[in-house]
Amino acid sequence: MNAGAATDCGLLRARNEDRYWIDEGRGAFLVVDGVGGHAAGDLAAEIAVSEIRESLCGAGDFACQSESPQPPAEDRIRAAITRANNRIFEFAQEDPACRGMACVLTLAVLEDGELTLGHVGDSRLYLVWRGAMRKLTSDHSPVGQEEEAGVLSEEEAMSDSRRNAIFRDVGSQPRCAVEEDFIDIRKCRFRLDAAILLCSDGLTDQVTAAQVREIIARYDGDAERVAGELVMAARSAGGKDNATALFVAGPEFRARAHVTRLRQSASNTRGRRYGVLGRLAYLAYGLLLGMLVWAVLRARG
Repeated sequence: MNAGAATDCGLLRARNEDRYWIDEGRGAFLVVDGVGGHAAGDLAAEIAVSEIRESLCGAGDFACQSESPQPPAEDRIRAAITRANNRIFEFAQEDPACRGMACVLTLAVLEDGELTLGHVGDSRLYLVWRGAMRKLTSDHSPVGQEEEAGVLSEEEAMSDSRRNAIFRDVGSQPRCAVEEDFIDIRKCRFRLDAAILLCSDGLTDQVTAAQVREIIARYDGDAERVAGELVMAARSAGGKDNATALFVAGPEFRARAHVTRLRQSASNTRGRRYGVLGRLAYLAYGLLLGMLVWAVLRARG
């Protein structure tokens, strides 16, 4: 896997409340967005990353040491997000200055050709495969639901004044892992020639899906550069919020621009090869003609 991430504070925010985590060895990728307008959103995001990392890494270490099979990815994801939720809530109860802090997040685990994701809020995950980009998460927000239902266009949703309103978060109340209205779990096959993009709403509120696809199409093997271009596009579009992008490309993923460059390189190589062969053939022809003229002259003499 080739993974890279970038985050930017934006032009209007005083601090960056976005966080991300990458563990390529375990196939774990996380984007967290501290809920704007609430106390200590950045702290909530940091707690979420810490608790989820410890939960997933601890489960992995236990599986390596134990003869028992590792729990399914869905169970591990639910447990990790629930652990983060309850720790954020407990921390807020202990410190009045942090009351109301929360976050939204998207967590993806890639194992054995399968993508399993856990999602709460309005961060997003896109699957990119064979030139198409598909959003696998559903926004837990009124505007997001209206956009998905076709009531609002993408442009209308991006500019809607209710854009930042959400009805699910991580940390504002105690939760258990199996609550139906808490964690969305999605699964799909992940092919070696596919890629995924996890991002906070600071990106998708500023950059259209078409623009995101265009940037991904310039992928040349450097996932971090793609992530950096995405967050800089959000900044250039106004930078109204923190923006984070985490891009993960499968080992056989090739964007159109990369394939074009490979073909051009191959064409140039063939052209150079044929050029050398042409010059050699011309030289051989000249030598043969010279020998023929010499033979004719000698026969006459």
